[in-house]
Amino acid sequence: MLSDKTKKLTRQAYNGIAEAIPNFVRRKEQNYLIAEIAKTLAGEYCKERRIMVVQAGTGTGKSLAYCLGAIPQALASGRKVCIATATVALQEQLVNKDLPLVQKHSGMNFRFGLAKGRQRYACLSKLELLAGEAGEGEAGQQALWESKPASADVALLKRLHQAYHEGKWNGEVDSVPEPVPDYLWQQIGSDKHSCNKQLAAHRDCPFHRSRDEMDSWDVLIVNHSLLLADLELGGGKILPDPDSMYYIVDEAHHLPQVTRDFSAASANMKSTVEWLGKLEKSAHKLARELRSDKATNLSMELTEDLEALGDGLGQVVSFCEANPTLFDNPELRHRFENGALPEVLVTLATNLKTACGQGLKKLTKLQTMLMESVKEGEIKGWQAEPMVAEVGMHLQRLEGLTQLWQMMSREIPENSAPLARWIEKVEFQQRHDFHVSTSPIEIGFMLEEMLWSKAAGVALLSATLMALGSFDHYRHQVGLRNDDGTRYTALPSPFDYQQNATLFLPKVAVEPQDDRFGDMLVKTIPDLLEEETASLVLFTSYRQMEAVADTLRMHKKLPILVQGEGARSELIAEHKARIDRGEVSILFGTSSFSEGLDLPGDYLTNLIITRLPFAVPTSPVEQAHAEYIKSKGGNPFLQLAVPDAAKKLVQSCGRLLRNETDYGRITVLDRRLVTKRYGSALLDSLPPYRRHIEY
Repeated sequence: MLSDKTKKLTRQAYNGIAEAIPNFVRRKEQNYLIAEIAKTLAGEYCKERRIMVVQAGTGTGKSLAYCLGAIPQALASGRKVCIATATVALQEQLVNKDLPLVQKHSGMNFRFGLAKGRQRYACLSKLELLAGEAGEGEAGQQALWESKPASADVALLKRLHQAYHEGKWNGEVDSVPEPVPDYLWQQIGSDKHSCNKQLAAHRDCPFHRSRDEMDSWDVLIVNHSLLLADLELGGGKILPDPDSMYYIVDEAHHLPQVTRDFSAASANMKSTVEWLGKLEKSAHKLARELRSDKATNLSMELTEDLEALGDGLGQVVSFCEANPTLFDNPELRHRFENGALPEVLVTLATNLKTACGQGLKKLTKLQTMLMESVKEGEIKGWQAEPMVAEVGMHLQRLEGLTQLWQMMSREIPENSAPLARWIEKVEFQQRHDFHVSTSPIEIGFMLEEMLWSKAAGVALLSATLMALGSFDHYRHQVGLRNDDGTRYTALPSPFDYQQNATLFLPKVAVEPQDDRFGDMLVKTIPDLLEEETASLVLFTSYRQMEAVADTLRMHKKLPILVQGEGARSELIAEHKARIDRGEVSILFGTSSFSEGLDLPGDYLTNLIITRLPFAVPTSPVEQAHAEYIKSKGGNPFLQLAVPDAAKKLVQSCGRLLRNETDYGRITVLDRRLVTKRYGSALLDSLPPYRRHIEY
């Protein structure tokens, strides 16, 4: 139950913040949300399942509401708060604005910080070895490189090494003094296998320094991926234990997709076979250093497992080479219908799973023996450093390969969704390989096992969780039920949509599938831009966006800023600068400009949506999901495409009004809103804009 002391603390915090902010508006929706989150987390509605799903419209003040709903209750109950977001922009807002404000004016004494994944930090040991600064000579330096490094890469690592030791860099990827290519950062990034505090070089490394500091935080800000990384390990391995934390999942509409992507596995066959040779050499080298019969025997047994693994992967390649028609399509891809593999691949996948599992056990034992030798003083820490890093990299890759073949060999359950499984033919540097992938289709059961059943409490929030006026679609996606104690709340935005915005549906003659649709856009868009200073035009296709932009620039001389022709931040800055100078500015963008783009006030008054944001099921996972629904007698278009389009349309329209004084017009050039049966449902899912429909 929510104690009187916690209630009083929450009220005092809210009043303190309200008094500190000039022209603060006390919103009933925000007050209600604070109270509901606090009551849910305190167990007033359901002691066993303290979960709340909230759709809160733009302008509700979600971040302040969940801070004041969760932090007082966490401090009173001795728990921590974990705020998980999908975007860097919201993380920065929380760290630099919202939480400092609450900390300063609420009267509550708490600490907070941004927790990042291990891979966001450089491993000093790897950096020294790869840069040739560890005193190991060229052989030690070369051991970790997958191929002979470019001199420019080594020089860059030397500069990073120097910058860190001169105190000019803290070791995080987000603050590197000069750009580091992804392939290079993957070489020096920290990983769980090669990072061990028993070794002196790791005790004061950037990652462990950040984790030591994290222990003192009461509020942790993380991204969805880091949250899932911890939960996949069982919880409490990277972040505090789930039962000791209240989770606030903001931008929660991203959670299903992030969870699915996080749970997928894949590998290239031919390049993996080549890597196995390096792994074998590393294992024998480690056995020689350990100087024990047990280590020697383990390395010999591991060699047998690697030979079996290499043979199995070679047979997968042979299967692909012998069936070229499987890849005779524009995507060079074959997806296995209903996730069912041919018998030959079932046998291979089962054997590969066994070989991977056995090899992983033996390599893990060798790594354990290495760390024990360091602990006992049999091998000096500085001597162990390159071996720890090398074995750690191999372990990480072997774990990923094991996950792939475990998922590929798993039997298709009778009453649940199958896994999506596919193989792609990939070509690079005048050679080809075969990329084997697998992914879950539905992930609700995973979230139930990892989070819902373990957490002290959870609040999921977003402006777009409902689809077609219901939480049903989202509830199914994340594995919640209507009768499991979870609370569902939809809060309207405080904006005056009727007064501030018009939804305009001009009469157009053709639908987006018509070949004449592009010509219609070229003729119609200039009229909609006339006498407008700040415009955003959203497309669902890069190709169509670029074609329309080229034509309008050539024939109409319009000052268009096109997504992809510069960094997103630079385009937005130029757009704002033009408006500030009193000039006309027109932004053209696709789906990534439909969410998270903040152009308040006069920076956007004219929004044009060229077509409804229906996703084309081009990815193997989307195709497999549609196939599964159809096999159950369902309609993938109505069950997946329409609800998803409804949420995306709300997000797109949400670019116009960012605060209570914003104004403008939203134009949709897709006549299906009027001509199709589902169109009225999509219209009804939008905020109550003033409507002007020409049909």
